Amino acid sequence: MSGLAEQATPPPAIVRLLESFDGGQRAALARAISIVENHRAGFDALLAVLHPRLGRARRIGITGPPGAGKSTITTALVEAMRLDGLTVAVVAVDPTSPFTGGALLGDRIRMERVALDPGVYIRSMATRGSLGGLAAATRETCDVLDGFGFDRIIIETVGVGQSELDVARAADTSVVVLVPESGDSIQTLKAGVMEIADLFVVNKSDRPGADRLRGDIELMLGMRMGDTMRGVPAHHGVDLRALAQEDRDAAKKALSPAKAARQATADPHAAGGWVPAVVNTVAADGRGVPELLAAIARHFEYLQQSGGLAERRRSRMRERVVEVAEERLRRRLWSDRSTQAFIDDNLPALERGDTTPFAIADALLARSATLMAGHTT
Repeated sequence: MSGLAEQATPPPAIVRLLESFDGGQRAALARAISIVENHRAGFDALLAVLHPRLGRARRIGITGPPGAGKSTITTALVEAMRLDGLTVAVVAVDPTSPFTGGALLGDRIRMERVALDPGVYIRSMATRGSLGGLAAATRETCDVLDGFGFDRIIIETVGVGQSELDVARAADTSVVVLVPESGDSIQTLKAGVMEIADLFVVNKSDRPGADRLRGDIELMLGMRMGDTMRGVPAHHGVDLRALAQEDRDAAKKALSPAKAARQATADPHAAGGWVPAVVNTVAADGRGVPELLAAIARHFEYLQQSGGLAERRRSRMRERVVEVAEERLRRRLWSDRSTQAFIDDNLPALERGDTTPFAIADALLARSATLMAGHTT
């Protein structure tokens, strides 16, 4: 037996909201997102009803440093997707306002060209102190949008720098946007950024240094593939003229990891796995956007064929279970008065050195088993 409890019937207010939601009313969608984002009464019942509908929308994450043109890229992608007849939702994560705690809505202002399109829905979210470039409820918001029936969901991160890695856990395809002349070639050396990217975009590629940045990215990708020294004899001063033709060809390929990365991008199955493509764009005038859209489609197709899509989505569900469990355990434990009293009662012994934080924590967990199971005495 699994021990799972039956799903409770949604409250009447949620049932009424879902009737309007299923009727395609945008006001109901906005209210549903607000309920989920703020964890208001009934949010878990709402998500439970929508859960069986999930998986239809493709989720695309757009991340990168501030000023890279993420909003411009997003707007251009939305316009191209709308030309294909697709409905698109955008979750734009903005910095938290120090005055209201809400989002500053900068992304929505920058995406005004598509904001009034009836096939587009833009939701700005505040980070509210969350690290990783996303708001805490971003994935839940995406679930609501998926349940509403959008074909594509674009998640644009706040642009906080090297730590914004959460987007890889929220999206099917993660796009890292970089620009020349801003130190971004150094970012290609950062393991986190290299590992989360399914695609790289060199935006504003009409600027000097764009080709060099692309070369740096492809160099790092080739080195990560392990092709840099493959086929090269293990001594210095090798004379390529003395090698057989096939050895020379192998050595030339080994000496060009960037070229190896480009070739692997064209045929990921032959390369043994997906190697991120590097796409040059000038998003402000649409250059390179069709190529980026095609690369996103190729990546999704690869995920479907390789089984990676199901694996990513299952991992996303598993992480969600862990997050919910941690949040509920934390709330039950630290909102309990007897727990706080137990800690206070043991502080004198801790101050005297008669015990340790670890011993108190173990004793606290042992006495809180019933509490954490959700039972009260």
